[in-house]
Amino acid sequence: MTVGVREQPRGADSPRPRPGARPGLVGWLTGLAVLAGVGYRLWLLLHAAPPTNSDEATMGLAALHIARGEGFPVWFYGQQYMGTLEAYLAAPVFALAGGPSLLGLRLPTLALYALFLLLAWRLTLRLTGDRWFGLLMVTLLALGSDRIVKNQLIAGGGYPEMNAVGAALALLAVDLATGRPGRRSADAERPGGRTADAARPGRRLARWGAWGFLAGLMLWVDPLVLPYVAATGAVLVVFCRRELWGAAGALLGAAAVLGAAPLLLHSLLTGRNPLHAVLAASGANTSAGWPDRLHGGLVLGPGLGMGFCAPGQCATWQLWWALALPLLLAIGAATAWRALRVPHPAGPAAVGPDAVSPRVAAAARLALVLAAVATLGAYTVSSSAGLTPVESSRYLSCLLISLPALLWPVWTVARHGLRPSALGRRGVGSTLARSVAVVLLAATLGTAAHATWRAAETVPATQAAEARHIELVGTLRQLGVRHVRAGYWTCNRLTFASAEQVVCAVVDDTLRPGFDRYPAYRREVDSAAAPAWVAPAGSPLAEVLDERQRVAPGSLDLVTIEGWRIYLPR
Repeated sequence: MTVGVREQPRGADSPRPRPGARPGLVGWLTGLAVLAGVGYRLWLLLHAAPPTNSDEATMGLAALHIARGEGFPVWFYGQQYMGTLEAYLAAPVFALAGGPSLLGLRLPTLALYALFLLLAWRLTLRLTGDRWFGLLMVTLLALGSDRIVKNQLIAGGGYPEMNAVGAALALLAVDLATGRPGRRSADAERPGGRTADAARPGRRLARWGAWGFLAGLMLWVDPLVLPYVAATGAVLVVFCRRELWGAAGALLGAAAVLGAAPLLLHSLLTGRNPLHAVLAASGANTSAGWPDRLHGGLVLGPGLGMGFCAPGQCATWQLWWALALPLLLAIGAATAWRALRVPHPAGPAAVGPDAVSPRVAAAARLALVLAAVATLGAYTVSSSAGLTPVESSRYLSCLLISLPALLWPVWTVARHGLRPSALGRRGVGSTLARSVAVVLLAATLGTAAHATWRAAETVPATQAAEARHIELVGTLRQLGVRHVRAGYWTCNRLTFASAEQVVCAVVDDTLRPGFDRYPAYRREVDSAAAPAWVAPAGSPLAEVLDERQRVAPGSLDLVTIEGWRIYLPR
């Protein structure tokens, strides 16, 4: 497949800056876009958005236990997979603040988002050398639909870290494959060539160690980013395989073991294989029809997971991205492969300090495209895509790392049209292609902006719900309630919000014991004299408890506040 995108003479196939373009202007605009993205998310956090839940509270409780020195969990409570890195990041915040809070739990995730934004911008410049395209990427990533901000800000395990680490792995791979900035040797252009930086060997070895440590760390934290680990690792193997046989490879391996140490030590001590738990959680033990999987994975999933849909749903017109994504993947792979196969002269190949050698840039773009294909394919074949596509679309959050590789051919056509050889002549065809590319870029920004606006509209309702929960915690304290029984989505959230002053055990809608992620809470509640019951107003649990009151009048005293019902045993 050959796509006639105009080739440019400078490095990484990037166009020369337009006459009159001022780097200072694009730099200021990029800085404003970064501030807007971080500021929007900080505004969400200050208004208790996106809404929290008991899973995030479970991570908060782990952070609280770490801050107090009461425990150092390896895995998310109640399971044998998904590392607790977010808890370890939040624990110092809790210690400095003197106690837990939702804002304190999420400040590290906000920092991870800011880091991802900066790394994605830097990666875009390294791959393309085009600062205006970098501005486009930062602007797009500054927007945030409901699903996107949930992935980036909720400390529920894994998702806030993955994009930052994936972008860092790609950037480190590009720098290592190219060699020292400002001194590119002929070997850096040849697959397998030695690219060691003789002038700064320590800095280069540090990059090898950083790549290995981050790769190992994500094995512990969340395996969803493994396609990007494998793809960027392949770039290193192709361009630096001789170096990998020496000290660099040994350091990379040692650093990877260090990053994955919590997983490895726990597996050795317990004899448990975390892969089995991951497969069970992905739906490997359940079944879903292929029509449902294909619809969830290829139609609903891309729009939801990449930030083009309203909260919890995709309107028909927003599904256009599901049609565009396969084309972008194909075009991105074809143009990167073609650029990789075209001979390039050795030596400095880029004008300015940003872009890298054409071969390395093309290989990295191809790697990002293939990682996106692997991520999308793995999600589509899983049962989660067919059973719970709206919620499980979060598994596609890593696709944001590949956006520069997906949109770069479109940007190039929008600015310069098609190569003459693609159509045999310039004219109407090239103009039409440029128009289509401009419309596609505008639609991408416009759809993401609309989804961001719809997400912002939900903030007042989220803030009101959080205020009602704060009132619930205060009422329980006033009543002197120390132990309660409640549903899963109430329990750990209540325990975290009260800093364990109220301890909760999970029950199902028939009042039987439910799934307690932290068994010590159940033991404490079971040993209490008369635990109370808490249920959201109008919930099935509330209906069962109301029926108990009708059957045995006087057995429970009812206290109601807006949105909640508290049942006190006599």
